[in-house]
Amino acid sequence: MKKELINAPGLAQPRGYTHAVSVEGARRLIFVSGQVGIDQQGAIVGQGDLKAQATQALRNLVTALAAAGATPDDIVKMNIYIVNYSQADYRAYRDARAEVLPQGDPPASTLIGVTSLAAEGLMIEIEAVAAIA
Repeated sequence: MKKELINAPGLAQPRGYTHAVSVEGARRLIFVSGQVGIDQQGAIVGQGDLKAQATQALRNLVTALAAAGATPDDIVKMNIYIVNYSQADYRAYRDARAEVLPQGDPPASTLIGVTSLAAEGLMIEIEAVAAIA
């Protein structure tokens, strides 16, 4: 499988994401539903703490990928939803991402501020698409 990260010269240099990802020869695509800051028992982790919830959501994402036979390196697209997002929130997400995900070239991604998520107290939801050979 060939995965090409594309950063267009006519666009601003991306920080923490890639403008586009091209995948050729993928045997399988994996679509991971939005993962949130809940533990295996269904309890919210880090009530009111965005970094703690982001860390748990990313760990849940890694677990879901592994169950499907993929790794974080196989991610080609991520969507991140943060409740009542402000610029100050980006650091918490970025720090959690650096703690949980490999420090390679980042996938294409979109960060979206939302008013709420599926359950009261959830602060972040992260979904991903992975491509494996």
